Amino acid sequence: MSFQVSIQSSQHNFQAEANETVLDAALRQGLALPYGCRDGACGACRGQVLSGQVDHGKAQAHALSETDRAAGFTLFCCATAQSDLTIECREVRSLQDVPVKTLPARVQKLTRAASDVMIVELKLPASERLQFLAGQYIDILLKDGRRRAFSLANAPHDDACLQLHIRLVPGGEFTEHVFSTMKERDIVRLNGPHGSFFLREESKKPMLLVAGGTGFAPIKAVVEHAIAENCERPMDIYWGGRGRDDLYLAQLAEQWATRPHIRFVPVLAEPDADWEGRRGLVHQTAMRDFPDLSGHQVYVCGAPGMVAAAKRDFLSRCKLPDDEFFSDSFDFATDTQNTATQPD
Repeated sequence: MSFQVSIQSSQHNFQAEANETVLDAALRQGLALPYGCRDGACGACRGQVLSGQVDHGKAQAHALSETDRAAGFTLFCCATAQSDLTIECREVRSLQDVPVKTLPARVQKLTRAASDVMIVELKLPASERLQFLAGQYIDILLKDGRRRAFSLANAPHDDACLQLHIRLVPGGEFTEHVFSTMKERDIVRLNGPHGSFFLREESKKPMLLVAGGTGFAPIKAVVEHAIAENCERPMDIYWGGRGRDDLYLAQLAEQWATRPHIRFVPVLAEPDADWEGRRGLVHQTAMRDFPDLSGHQVYVCGAPGMVAAAKRDFLSRCKLPDDEFFSDSFDFATDTQNTATQPD
């Protein structure tokens, strides 16, 4: 059995199953309600039930008193719907809504996606969750105080593990550790989320998404979040690399493209002789297909040179408005730097 939940302030509606919490139902359908521990202890997900009935579940007394309950308040991380609901709560829509945390995490899984790309999944403690906007990044905190920043490749609703796509940088202290000595169950410390690269959900414009190499990671988060919230804005995804191995999750992007509003275009700069797809630089390939971007939003992630060239060309030659260009430049850190967007 499922129930309809309506958020009064935004008029957003979603379906909650009888056996799932209101928060889980909202996140599953792409609506970002605030939360913290997801264990009924911190009170970050507190909101009011204006009509309908809920089971308060394991909400702890210090976070939700009997007086709170009598006044209609609940913790959405614990509450399950017993009828159709109208609720009042804040929705996470901007950077100011997302708290930055420092947390430990366990390496849950290591997957070699390509010869020089490792997919790392991090598991937070059972009493913690990291809320973030699709496309943001986290810093991995090293023991000597340095930081190495990586984009989150999972969408906010899929936060059981945090997924990072890490490219091996020859001579890079941290990435060589990931590929040679890191093992499952190792503990790392992280800080985040950070960054102003995230899906602008209020827009109705079609989206052009351009990724180079592991710049695919935040694009993946953006696309999967849009799919979860049933966004039907047209999405054209261009992913470029030198060879086939650089498009290490091409099959996933092809699955997205089975939807009528999503198109995926792989582009190789140095393809094999039998490559039948597009050739050249990825942003130039997109420009040939979209000479007029005046009505689009554009999201670009990858190496600094590619991002800078894309911004210059999209704005000057394709009529893209400056405020509709969003990017994440994957710079590489040196041992003397404190931070980087895409580190070693």
